[in-house]
Amino acid sequence: MTAENAAGAANVLVVLSGGPGGAGESLTKAQLELLAAGRLLGTVSAASTAPVSEGARAQLAENGVAAVYTPEGADLSAYLVGPTAAWLADVVSAVGADGGGHAAFGVIVLDNSSEGKEAAGRLGVRLGAGVVTDVVGLETDGTAHKSVLAGSYQVRARATSPVAILTLKPNSVEAAPADAPGLATITPVAVPEASLARAARVVARTDKPASGRPELTEANIVVSGGRGTDGDFGPVEELADVLGAAVGASRAAADAGWVSHDLQVGQTGKTVSPQLYVAAGISGAIQHRAGMQTSKVIVAVNSDPDSPIFEIADFGVVGDVFKVLPQAAAEITRRRG
Repeated sequence: MTAENAAGAANVLVVLSGGPGGAGESLTKAQLELLAAGRLLGTVSAASTAPVSEGARAQLAENGVAAVYTPEGADLSAYLVGPTAAWLADVVSAVGADGGGHAAFGVIVLDNSSEGKEAAGRLGVRLGAGVVTDVVGLETDGTAHKSVLAGSYQVRARATSPVAILTLKPNSVEAAPADAPGLATITPVAVPEASLARAARVVARTDKPASGRPELTEANIVVSGGRGTDGDFGPVEELADVLGAAVGASRAAADAGWVSHDLQVGQTGKTVSPQLYVAAGISGAIQHRAGMQTSKVIVAVNSDPDSPIFEIADFGVVGDVFKVLPQAAAEITRRRG
Protein backbone atom coordinates (compact mmCIF):
# COMPACT_ATOMS: atom_id res chain seq x y z
CA MET A 1 0.00 0.00 0.00
CA THR A 2 1.29 3.45 -0.79
CA ALA A 3 0.28 6.96 0.18
CA GLU A 4 -1.78 7.12 -3.00
CA ASN A 5 -4.03 4.41 -4.36
CA ALA A 6 -4.16 3.22 -7.94
CA ALA A 7 -6.48 6.07 -8.89
CA GLY A 8 -3.95 8.63 -7.66
CA ALA A 9 -6.05 9.68 -4.66
CA ALA A 10 -4.82 9.49 -1.08
CA ASN A 11 -5.28 6.57 1.25
CA VAL A 12 -7.15 8.10 4.18
CA LEU A 13 -7.34 6.93 7.80
CA VAL A 14 -10.45 8.15 9.65
CA VAL A 15 -10.20 7.99 13.44
CA LEU A 16 -13.40 7.03 15.30
CA SER A 17 -12.84 8.09 18.89
CA GLY A 18 -14.69 5.98 21.42
CA GLY A 19 -15.55 3.45 18.74
CA PRO A 20 -18.66 3.47 16.57
CA GLY A 21 -21.46 5.21 18.38
CA GLY A 22 -19.49 5.32 21.58
CA ALA A 23 -21.25 2.14 22.62
CA GLY A 24 -19.97 -0.04 19.81
CA GLU A 25 -23.32 -0.41 18.09
CA SER A 26 -23.81 2.22 15.41
CA LEU A 27 -22.05 5.19 13.89
CA THR A 28 -22.93 8.69 15.03
CA LYS A 29 -23.83 11.45 12.61
CA ALA A 30 -20.44 13.08 13.24
CA GLN A 31 -18.63 9.82 12.48
CA LEU A 32 -20.56 9.41 9.23
CA GLU A 33 -19.50 12.94 8.30
CA LEU A 34 -15.85 12.06 8.99
CA LEU A 35 -16.13 9.03 6.69
CA ALA A 36 -17.80 11.13 3.98
CA ALA A 37 -15.00 13.68 4.28
CA GLY A 38 -12.43 10.92 3.96
CA ARG A 39 -14.09 9.63 0.78
CA LEU A 40 -13.72 13.10 -0.74
CA LEU A 41 -9.95 12.63 -0.51
CA GLY A 42 -9.48 8.98 -1.37
CA THR A 43 -9.84 5.41 -0.19
CA VAL A 44 -10.96 5.24 3.42
CA SER A 45 -9.88 2.99 6.27
CA ALA A 46 -10.94 3.50 9.87
CA ALA A 47 -9.16 3.31 13.22
CA SER A 48 -11.58 2.69 16.08
CA THR A 49 -10.26 3.35 19.59
CA ALA A 50 -12.78 0.89 21.03
CA PRO A 51 -13.94 -2.60 19.98
CA VAL A 52 -16.25 -2.77 16.95
CA SER A 53 -19.39 -4.89 17.00
CA GLU A 54 -20.45 -6.91 13.96
CA GLY A 55 -23.32 -4.51 13.36
CA ALA A 56 -20.99 -1.52 13.40
CA ARG A 57 -18.57 -3.31 11.08
CA ALA A 58 -21.38 -3.85 8.59
CA GLN A 59 -22.23 -0.15 8.78
CA LEU A 60 -18.59 0.77 8.17
CA ALA A 61 -18.60 -1.49 5.11
CA GLU A 62 -21.72 0.24 3.79
CA ASN A 63 -19.86 3.52 4.11
CA GLY A 64 -17.02 2.35 1.91
CA VAL A 65 -14.44 1.56 4.59
CA ALA A 66 -11.75 -0.77 3.25
CA ALA A 67 -10.16 -1.81 6.55
CA VAL A 68 -10.86 -1.26 10.24
CA TYR A 69 -7.99 -1.14 12.75
CA THR A 70 -8.82 -1.85 16.38
CA PRO A 71 -6.65 -1.76 19.54
CA GLU A 72 -5.65 -5.31 20.41
CA GLY A 73 -6.26 -6.21 24.03
CA ALA A 74 -7.21 -2.70 25.17
CA ASP A 75 -10.07 -0.22 25.01
CA LEU A 76 -8.43 3.15 24.45
CA SER A 77 -11.65 4.98 25.35
CA ALA A 78 -10.77 4.08 28.96
CA TYR A 79 -7.70 6.36 28.79
CA LEU A 80 -6.92 9.97 28.02
CA VAL A 81 -5.52 10.66 24.56
CA GLY A 82 -1.82 9.81 25.07
CA PRO A 83 -2.14 6.07 24.28
CA THR A 84 -4.44 6.84 21.36
CA ALA A 85 -1.76 8.94 19.64
CA ALA A 86 0.90 6.29 20.28
CA TRP A 87 -1.39 3.55 18.95
CA LEU A 88 -2.35 5.51 15.83
CA ALA A 89 1.34 6.02 15.06
CA ASP A 90 1.80 2.24 15.33
CA VAL A 91 -1.21 1.67 13.06
CA VAL A 92 0.43 3.81 10.40
CA SER A 93 3.70 1.92 10.87
CA ALA A 94 2.01 -1.48 10.88
CA VAL A 95 0.25 -0.82 7.59
CA GLY A 96 3.67 -0.08 6.13
CA ALA A 97 5.35 2.31 3.75
CA ASP A 98 6.09 2.20 0.07
CA GLY A 99 9.56 1.85 -1.44
CA GLY A 100 10.02 5.61 -1.42
CA GLY A 101 9.61 5.78 2.32
CA HIS A 102 6.19 7.41 2.18
CA ALA A 103 3.65 6.44 4.82
CA ALA A 104 0.74 4.25 3.75
CA PHE A 105 -1.77 6.94 4.69
CA GLY A 106 -1.50 10.33 3.07
CA VAL A 107 -4.28 11.87 5.18
CA ILE A 108 -5.53 11.19 8.71
CA VAL A 109 -8.89 12.71 9.69
CA LEU A 110 -10.07 13.18 13.29
CA ASP A 111 -12.99 14.97 14.91
CA ASN A 112 -12.43 18.57 16.03
CA SER A 113 -13.19 17.97 19.72
CA SER A 114 -10.59 18.99 22.30
CA GLU A 115 -9.58 15.32 22.54
CA GLY A 116 -9.39 15.00 18.76
CA LYS A 117 -7.20 18.09 18.43
CA GLU A 118 -4.89 16.93 21.23
CA ALA A 119 -4.55 13.50 19.65
CA ALA A 120 -3.86 15.17 16.29
CA GLY A 121 -1.09 17.31 17.78
CA ARG A 122 0.56 14.37 19.54
CA LEU A 123 0.28 12.22 16.41
CA GLY A 124 1.70 15.03 14.29
CA VAL A 125 4.83 15.10 16.45
CA ARG A 126 5.24 11.32 16.22
CA LEU A 127 4.79 11.24 12.42
CA GLY A 128 6.42 14.55 11.57
CA ALA A 129 3.13 15.44 9.93
CA GLY A 130 1.46 18.78 9.31
CA VAL A 131 -1.72 19.37 11.34
CA VAL A 132 -4.67 21.52 10.29
CA THR A 133 -7.39 22.02 12.92
CA ASP A 134 -10.82 23.69 12.78
CA VAL A 135 -11.41 22.47 9.22
CA VAL A 136 -14.79 23.53 7.84
CA GLY A 137 -14.39 22.38 4.22
CA LEU A 138 -12.25 20.18 2.00
CA GLU A 139 -11.15 20.14 -1.61
CA THR A 140 -10.39 16.87 -3.35
CA ASP A 141 -6.66 17.65 -3.53
CA GLY A 142 -6.45 17.81 0.27
CA THR A 143 -6.68 21.59 0.60
CA ALA A 144 -8.53 22.43 3.80
CA HIS A 145 -10.71 25.44 4.51
CA LYS A 146 -9.87 26.50 8.05
CA SER A 147 -11.76 28.83 10.35
CA VAL A 148 -9.40 31.32 12.05
CA LEU A 149 -9.41 34.39 14.32
CA ALA A 150 -12.52 33.36 16.24
CA GLY A 151 -14.30 32.48 13.02
CA SER A 152 -13.83 35.94 11.53
CA TYR A 153 -11.93 34.61 8.51
CA GLN A 154 -11.46 31.43 6.54
CA VAL A 155 -8.11 30.47 5.05
CA ARG A 156 -7.13 27.68 2.66
CA ALA A 157 -4.33 25.52 4.00
CA ARG A 158 -2.54 22.41 2.81
CA ALA A 159 0.10 20.43 4.67
CA THR A 160 3.36 20.04 2.74
CA SER A 161 4.41 16.97 4.73
CA PRO A 162 3.95 13.42 3.31
CA VAL A 163 1.15 12.86 5.84
CA ALA A 164 -1.51 15.50 6.55
CA ILE A 165 -3.59 15.39 9.73
CA LEU A 166 -6.94 17.19 9.67
CA THR A 167 -9.53 17.76 12.41
CA LEU A 168 -12.99 18.38 10.98
CA LYS A 169 -15.76 20.42 12.58
CA PRO A 170 -19.23 18.81 12.74
CA ASN A 171 -21.70 19.76 9.98
CA SER A 172 -18.88 20.75 7.62
CA VAL A 173 -19.46 17.82 5.26
CA GLU A 174 -22.78 16.17 4.53
CA ALA A 175 -22.97 12.54 5.57
CA ALA A 176 -23.84 10.53 2.49
CA PRO A 177 -23.77 6.83 1.61
CA ALA A 178 -20.80 5.47 -0.30
CA ASP A 179 -21.10 4.70 -4.00
CA ALA A 180 -19.71 1.24 -3.36
CA PRO A 181 -19.32 -0.77 -0.14
CA GLY A 182 -15.95 -1.63 1.33
CA LEU A 183 -14.74 -4.84 2.95
CA ALA A 184 -14.26 -3.29 6.43
CA THR A 185 -11.80 -6.03 7.29
CA ILE A 186 -11.02 -6.00 11.01
CA THR A 187 -7.28 -5.84 11.77
CA PRO A 188 -6.19 -5.71 15.44
CA VAL A 189 -3.02 -3.71 16.14
CA ALA A 190 -1.30 -3.98 19.52
CA VAL A 191 -1.26 -0.92 21.78
CA PRO A 192 2.29 0.09 22.84
CA GLU A 193 2.67 -1.15 26.42
CA ALA A 194 4.81 1.83 27.41
CA SER A 195 2.04 4.25 26.44
CA LEU A 196 -0.45 2.48 28.72
CA ALA A 197 1.98 2.29 31.62
CA ARG A 198 2.35 6.08 31.74
CA ALA A 199 -1.21 6.97 30.80
CA ALA A 200 -3.91 8.63 32.86
CA ARG A 201 -6.92 6.33 33.04
CA VAL A 202 -10.60 7.19 33.23
CA VAL A 203 -11.82 5.51 36.42
CA ALA A 204 -15.50 6.55 36.36
CA ARG A 205 -18.09 8.16 34.13
CA THR A 206 -21.45 9.67 34.97
CA ASP A 207 -24.00 9.70 32.19
CA LYS A 208 -25.65 13.05 31.58
CA PRO A 209 -29.45 12.85 31.85
CA ALA A 210 -30.93 12.50 28.37
CA SER A 211 -32.84 15.57 27.21
CA GLY A 212 -34.23 14.04 24.02
CA ARG A 213 -32.62 16.86 22.06
CA PRO A 214 -29.68 16.48 19.63
CA GLU A 215 -26.11 16.69 20.89
CA LEU A 216 -25.14 20.36 20.87
CA THR A 217 -21.94 20.01 18.83
CA GLU A 218 -23.58 17.75 16.22
CA ALA A 219 -26.97 19.44 15.84
CA ASN A 220 -28.10 20.84 12.49
CA ILE A 221 -30.06 23.54 14.31
CA VAL A 222 -29.12 25.28 17.58
CA VAL A 223 -31.26 27.75 19.52
CA SER A 224 -29.22 29.62 22.14
CA GLY A 225 -30.27 31.97 24.89
CA GLY A 226 -28.34 34.72 26.59
CA ARG A 227 -28.64 37.44 29.16
CA GLY A 228 -31.79 38.73 27.42
CA THR A 229 -33.74 35.69 28.64
CA ASP A 230 -33.43 36.90 32.24
CA GLY A 231 -32.98 33.28 33.24
CA ASP A 232 -36.21 32.03 31.65
CA PHE A 233 -35.18 29.58 28.94
CA GLY A 234 -38.77 28.46 28.35
CA PRO A 235 -39.19 30.26 25.00
CA VAL A 236 -35.73 29.07 23.89
CA GLU A 237 -36.56 25.45 24.69
CA GLU A 238 -40.01 25.73 23.10
CA LEU A 239 -38.58 26.98 19.80
CA ALA A 240 -35.78 24.38 19.95
CA ASP A 241 -38.29 21.56 20.38
CA VAL A 242 -40.44 22.79 17.48
CA LEU A 243 -37.34 22.90 15.25
CA GLY A 244 -35.84 19.64 16.55
CA ALA A 245 -32.86 21.69 17.65
CA ALA A 246 -30.28 21.60 20.41
CA VAL A 247 -30.30 24.25 23.14
CA GLY A 248 -27.22 26.38 23.71
CA ALA A 249 -26.36 29.36 25.87
CA SER A 250 -24.00 32.27 26.15
CA ARG A 251 -21.34 32.39 28.84
CA ALA A 252 -23.30 35.06 30.71
CA ALA A 253 -26.30 32.74 30.97
CA ALA A 254 -24.17 29.78 32.06
CA ASP A 255 -22.16 31.82 34.58
CA ALA A 256 -25.43 33.12 36.06
CA GLY A 257 -26.43 29.54 36.77
CA TRP A 258 -29.48 29.70 34.51
CA VAL A 259 -28.33 26.65 32.54
CA SER A 260 -25.58 24.06 32.80
CA HIS A 261 -22.13 24.98 31.52
CA ASP A 262 -22.52 21.94 29.23
CA LEU A 263 -24.70 24.19 27.07
CA GLN A 264 -22.23 27.07 26.86
CA VAL A 265 -21.27 28.02 23.31
CA GLY A 266 -18.13 30.07 22.82
CA GLN A 267 -14.38 30.26 23.12
CA THR A 268 -14.42 28.74 26.60
CA GLY A 269 -17.42 26.53 25.84
CA LYS A 270 -18.41 24.33 22.94
CA THR A 271 -17.86 25.11 19.28
CA VAL A 272 -20.88 24.57 17.03
CA SER A 273 -21.27 24.87 13.29
CA PRO A 274 -24.93 24.09 12.53
CA GLN A 275 -26.93 24.81 9.41
CA LEU A 276 -29.07 27.25 11.43
CA TYR A 277 -28.12 29.10 14.63
CA VAL A 278 -30.70 31.20 16.47
CA ALA A 279 -29.18 33.64 18.98
CA ALA A 280 -31.91 34.81 21.36
CA GLY A 281 -31.10 37.64 23.74
CA ILE A 282 -27.38 37.28 23.08
CA SER A 283 -25.34 40.43 22.57
CA GLY A 284 -22.69 38.77 20.42
CA ALA A 285 -19.48 39.26 22.40
CA ILE A 286 -16.34 38.02 20.67
CA GLN A 287 -16.12 35.13 23.15
CA HIS A 288 -19.50 33.82 22.02
CA ARG A 289 -18.92 34.51 18.33
CA ALA A 290 -15.77 32.37 18.44
CA GLY A 291 -17.95 29.34 19.11
CA MET A 292 -20.70 29.81 16.53
CA GLN A 293 -19.55 32.15 13.78
CA THR A 294 -19.08 29.33 11.25
CA SER A 295 -22.82 28.51 11.40
CA LYS A 296 -24.30 28.46 7.91
CA VAL A 297 -27.24 30.77 8.69
CA ILE A 298 -27.41 32.97 11.78
CA VAL A 299 -30.66 34.48 13.05
CA ALA A 300 -30.41 37.04 15.86
CA VAL A 301 -33.25 38.17 18.12
CA ASN A 302 -32.39 41.05 20.43
CA SER A 303 -34.19 44.13 21.71
CA ASP A 304 -31.01 46.21 21.37
CA PRO A 305 -30.52 47.19 17.70
CA ASP A 306 -26.86 48.03 18.40
CA SER A 307 -25.95 44.54 19.62
CA PRO A 308 -22.80 43.21 17.88
CA ILE A 309 -24.62 39.97 17.06
CA PHE A 310 -26.42 41.80 14.23
CA GLU A 311 -23.04 42.40 12.52
CA ILE A 312 -22.72 38.70 11.72
CA ALA A 313 -26.41 37.74 11.51
CA ASP A 314 -27.96 36.75 8.19
CA PHE A 315 -31.38 37.68 9.56
CA GLY A 316 -32.05 39.97 12.49
CA VAL A 317 -35.15 40.66 14.53
CA VAL A 318 -35.13 43.67 16.86
CA GLY A 319 -37.59 42.62 19.52
CA ASP A 320 -38.31 40.98 22.84
CA VAL A 321 -37.38 37.29 22.87
CA PHE A 322 -40.48 36.59 25.02
CA LYS A 323 -42.69 37.84 22.18
CA VAL A 324 -40.69 36.86 19.10
CA LEU A 325 -39.76 33.28 19.98
CA PRO A 326 -43.27 32.07 20.97
CA GLN A 327 -44.71 33.66 17.81
CA ALA A 328 -42.09 31.93 15.70
CA ALA A 329 -42.76 28.58 17.38
CA ALA A 330 -46.52 28.97 16.93
CA GLU A 331 -46.19 29.90 13.25
CA ILE A 332 -43.86 26.98 12.51
CA THR A 333 -46.28 24.62 14.24
CA ARG A 334 -49.24 26.08 12.30
CA ARG A 335 -47.52 25.73 8.92
CA ARG A 336 -46.61 22.13 9.67
CA GLY A 337 -50.28 21.43 10.31
